[in-house]
This record gives sequence, structure tokens and C-alpha cells, in this order.
Amino acid sequence: MDATGPLSSDGLVQLLTPEGDAVEDSTYSPYAAHLTPDDLRAFWRDMTVVRAFDKEATSLQRQGELGLWVQSWGQEAAQIGSGHALRGPDFVFPSYREHGVALTRDVDLVEVLRIFRGLQHGAWTPQDHGFHLYTLVIGAHALHATGYAMAMDFDGLVASGNPERDGAVVCYFGDGATAQGDVAEAMTYASVHNAPVVFFVQNNQFAISEPTSRQSRVPIADRGLGYGIPSVRVDGNDVIASHAVTRWALEHARSGAGPVLVEALTYRMGAHTTSDDPTRYRSKAQEAYWAERDPIARLEAHLIARGELSQEFRDQVTAEADALCERTRTTVRSWERPALATMFDDVYALPHATVDAERAWFERYEASFADATGGATVDAGAAR
Repeated sequence: MDATGPLSSDGLVQLLTPEGDAVEDSTYSPYAAHLTPDDLRAFWRDMTVVRAFDKEATSLQRQGELGLWVQSWGQEAAQIGSGHALRGPDFVFPSYREHGVALTRDVDLVEVLRIFRGLQHGAWTPQDHGFHLYTLVIGAHALHATGYAMAMDFDGLVASGNPERDGAVVCYFGDGATAQGDVAEAMTYASVHNAPVVFFVQNNQFAISEPTSRQSRVPIADRGLGYGIPSVRVDGNDVIASHAVTRWALEHARSGAGPVLVEALTYRMGAHTTSDDPTRYRSKAQEAYWAERDPIARLEAHLIARGELSQEFRDQVTAEADALCERTRTTVRSWERPALATMFDDVYALPHATVDAERAWFERYEASFADATGGATVDAGAAR
């Protein structure tokens, strides 16, 4: 595919209508041809489980167990479909809403909640999953993703001809992040250096309370063309189309052909975060319109019409989701506050002199409170 298309003006790529009927697309249907009924049931299972987890985390925040929570409700198809297009050598840079992608990369969703409980300050070892830590600074990780992709290319991990070796990067962010300078710089560098990175924009219609029209006067996918990046719009509530488009984009990037911009048109059914009130900026009519395009219901209708979704399987998935929610509640409530010095753990993969010096200073600082109180332990954080 050339560097000027496909244009978003051609319309959304859709392989499954809101009613669950299959649609053929000459370009992207071949990238979904390998999907079996088992694969589609796995998509349905993952979307169902991650939505249950999402609602459980929201409840925990309302109960005071989490400081904040960012829902992915309504965006499950874009995340699960694209996540299942990834392979072992690929690497994901998420923002803070990609719970479904985390699930497809075998990340324990419960562990993600440490960030939102304030027990983890942005460091975990991602090597086992190919999934970077969540990034709360809007758009900053687009630069990280581009740099990582360039390094993969420099290390011969792209276009080597060995499919077990070749990889690419996927960077997830929302429509609001496209207004950030970091994203513009990342796309410039990715284009100029032919970096193997897929910029995956989940256009959920709102940057907190601002509609997409306040972020761009043209479809977001078209903005990629200004950087010379192939761009495509996909129905982000269609899990099959999301999978097919991402599979094409990743093959494009892994082959050495350079970056791709994917705009997945979806809708955030919940609030931006648990501190947001969406009733102040959107209508019930709009919410109802998108509820009729629910991604889980769409795939469910498709499977039921074909006799591929038994009640036994549905019951198994419900039990699995219930078990995850119970483990989530129990685990989160059992967590104790870690030692403050753990903030220095896992900053770098190898020992680092500056971090070691900062840790030593902090430990002396903490010890000074015990000295001042005759040996009693004082929380340095509370003392500040």
C-alpha cells in the first residue's frame, strides 16, 4: 500500500455491522480470514472479562480503595481486536486506559491497580509481556514508542526476513493526545526515520470534555498523511475490523515499510475518569446512539446467529469474570503501603550511579526522623 492511502474519506473500515452481520472489504477482509469461531469466542470472552474488571475497579474507587480509575467501557473492541494482532517480538506503549490490550499481553490486570492505589510510582519490569507501564502524561509516551521502534530497527529486529524475530511497536493514545506537541514530534521522527511503529488512536469522541472537533478540523486519520504516514480509519466498535486493520499495520511496520496511523472510531461510554461528570457535556441521546453500537453486543449477535456461542461457554466466561472481580477486591484490600524507598526500584534495568546516590540520600533522610524521635519510626512522607 502506498504512502498516501487509504484515505479516511473512503469511509470507515467495517467488517461487522452494528447488527452483527459480516461485511466484506477487499483490502482488509484477507487479514481476518484466519479467524476461527474459537478466535471470535476468545475475542468475546476477553471483552466481557475486561468490562467486568473495569466495572469492579470503578466500584473500588467509589468505595475509597483507589484514588482514581480510568474506564475503558465501550472501547473494548478496539483494544481486544488490536491486541490480538500482536506477536511476541512486538512491544506496546499504552497510555492509561488500555486495560484490554494489557489483558491480551497476559498482564495481570489486578497489578495494574497498584498505580491507581498510589502504591506504584511508574516502574515495573515489562520484558515478560512486551507491555510498557501506563503513562499518565498525555502523549509523552509517543516519543518513547518512536525511540524504541527506531532502536528495534537499528538492532536488526525489523525486516530481517525472520518472522520469529521481526517486531514492531504499537503506541496507544486518545484523540485529545493528538493535540499534544509530543505526538507531533513523534510522528515527525517516525516518518523521517521510517520507524516500525503503529500509532493507534482511540477516538472516543472526547478529550475529557472537549469534542474531537476541538482537536482537529479534519478526520484524525488524515493528519497522518501530512507526515507521509499511511493512515486508515476503522470502526473501533468492530472487533474483527480492528483486528484486521492492526494486523495489516503491524505487517507493514515489521516489513520495514515504516509507521502507520490507525484511527479507531469508538465511544467512551463511561466518564473520562472517576473524577469526571460526562452529563455536563454530552447528551443522553448521544449515549443511547452509541449504546446501540456496543462492541460486545455486536460480536455476540454475530456468534449467536451462527450458533457459535453456547450457554455453557457464556456461563464459563461469567464465572471467570466473577472470579477475577473477587480476586481484585480481595487483593486490593490486602495491599499494604510499601516502604517509600521502593520508588527507586526498577528505574533502570541495570544499576545506575545517580539512582543509587538518590536512594542513599533518601535513606539517610528517613533515618533522620528516627534519630530525632529517639528511635521511633516516622513516616517521611507524612512529615513533609
